[in-house]
Amino acid sequence: MNRSVSTNSTNTNFSALGYLRVASATPTLTIGDVATNAAAVLSQANALADQDVALGVFPELCLSGYSAEDLFFSEALLQAVRHALGQLCQSRLPLLAVGAPWRLADGRLLNCAVFIGNGRILGMVPKSFLPNYSEFYEQRWFVSGANINETEVDQDLGTFHVRVDQLFQLGPCWVGAEICEDLWAPISPGTQAALAGASIVCNLSASNELISKADYRRDLVRMTSASNFCAYVYASAGALESTKDVVFGGHCLVAEAGQLLAESERFALTAQTLCADIDLQRLSHDRSQNSTFAQMPRPRAFRRVATDLNLRALTDLQRNYSKQPFVPEDETEFAARAREIMLIQSTGLARRMLAANTQRLVIGLSGGLDSTLAFLVAKDALTKLSLAPENLMALTLPGPGTTPGTRSSAHKLAQSTGVSLQEIPIQAAVDQHLADLKHEGKHDVVFENAQARERTQLLFNYANKVGGIVVGTGDLSELALGWATFNADQMANYNVNASVPKTLMAYLVRWYAQHRAEPALAAVLQDVLATPISPELLPPNDGEISQRTEEVVGPYELHDFFLYHWLRHGATPSKIFALACRTFAGEYSAGNIHHWLARFFQRFMTQQFKRTTLPPGPKVGSVSLSPRGDWRMPDEAGFEQLLSEVQALLPDNANQSKP
Repeated sequence: MNRSVSTNSTNTNFSALGYLRVASATPTLTIGDVATNAAAVLSQANALADQDVALGVFPELCLSGYSAEDLFFSEALLQAVRHALGQLCQSRLPLLAVGAPWRLADGRLLNCAVFIGNGRILGMVPKSFLPNYSEFYEQRWFVSGANINETEVDQDLGTFHVRVDQLFQLGPCWVGAEICEDLWAPISPGTQAALAGASIVCNLSASNELISKADYRRDLVRMTSASNFCAYVYASAGALESTKDVVFGGHCLVAEAGQLLAESERFALTAQTLCADIDLQRLSHDRSQNSTFAQMPRPRAFRRVATDLNLRALTDLQRNYSKQPFVPEDETEFAARAREIMLIQSTGLARRMLAANTQRLVIGLSGGLDSTLAFLVAKDALTKLSLAPENLMALTLPGPGTTPGTRSSAHKLAQSTGVSLQEIPIQAAVDQHLADLKHEGKHDVVFENAQARERTQLLFNYANKVGGIVVGTGDLSELALGWATFNADQMANYNVNASVPKTLMAYLVRWYAQHRAEPALAAVLQDVLATPISPELLPPNDGEISQRTEEVVGPYELHDFFLYHWLRHGATPSKIFALACRTFAGEYSAGNIHHWLARFFQRFMTQQFKRTTLPPGPKVGSVSLSPRGDWRMPDEAGFEQLLSEVQALLPDNANQSKP
């Protein structure tokens, strides 16, 4: 599951964009042979350093072997550990976390995560929760480190602290640690470390393999990273541990804020490494945005170990991003997601009908993608309320830009579902309106908006006539770009598509056609999907659509990519540009992406006045532009600094060709 590396076509320093490379590693092991184990760890750590890794995490007690049992009492083994730790201080890895037993001056043995950097031991984090049940009996050898606070002064290893509550600086972030069973505790040391400021939590583990335990472990790591808004680097003991009673698999995992970034194969008999690039800026954004995390009481006693570690710049990125971040890549996952999205939409609309004490819905059916999805949702809402299809009253309102294709699709949608459809041409009304304005016949914004407002007037007045509510059809992408006429298609009683982006819209309609529609409906849905996206406000050419939205505002797949990273992760224009260039390499030039990114920010920042007055609508995903929910900004916000940053992304002599 470790993602492949993509080329860096923009010569970007990804470290400056908040990325940090981490690794989870399982070394080869000889139980009780500390010198051999230390040599293996050192070799692996230096190899990771050559791959620009900033943090390497190795398993619990990997210097001695987790399964060394009563050998932990051996004076020879404990002295060998001290010598081995001195050798590991030669590691070229900026920050190394390695598991080792450690004996305090009073004779107590601790199971520790040893942090090494700057050529010295920075500190030791002891294990708090020692399992002593089932196959585990760690309390035979070790004591809990929960209340340990010791300062070690060693003539060979220097001075360092042994305590749970300490963090280690790694460039712009702080690193905390817990050990194996600590993660399973109701309130874990790692959670305390995250609340104290750790963006990365390491887990040095020796978790044996049982049926389904890997699934539980994976979910635990992923959800811990989600609840703590942190990166979680998990390294577990490998298959060369003792198999006397249990088997270890060397499970390595890296998760970030609920997303599993990388996972190793288990049960290998050789050394394994797993690298992943952490997005520190994303973690900071999510933490500052989530008020629950912000309000949690912070532990006061954590000690911060400052360092001046030399971190190499990342000129490549071992992490790929989806071209369509709103659409799940896995087909099975998407099918489940599609069902849930349409349930959210239809349930919201049904509840709105109950609140309005109405049994009728009115919708403008153009034969285009957005109104088609809203039509399907409205039909589902009626089914949920046990109402007949006739209660959905569709109006098709052909005007100067309407083409025969979309007009035909609107009629077929109604016919194939038993929904009543009324056609009301708006040409005469628009002509009269323009004449009253003394409009000179230009196909300008007045010409276009007059049509949109005439349609909206008809829909609302018809809803008054039949005692229904108007179902809105505009989608999230259009709202982001302001691609809607103010007080026209921007307005409705309830907009079921308000948080569905354009890239997801097509997938939902296609899913409905494949899994829920009868053959006649499925056929017309395929026609809708094949129709170019257009507001159809300009006269057609030879009966074909002449006004294609993406030729004006840009490709929706780019704008949805920009929107997701801008709103969901708070990414800067520079970061969005770098990620887009990597993700769409070979499809769009850097100049094309640069052009449309500037257009995105210019439109997004100037169109807030349309979003401020949006009608209600259901939130279906993690990104929404509702002025009452996720996105609140002044209509008058400045944006020159954003455009200036975009303009500085490409030098004057770069390929800035426009589409």
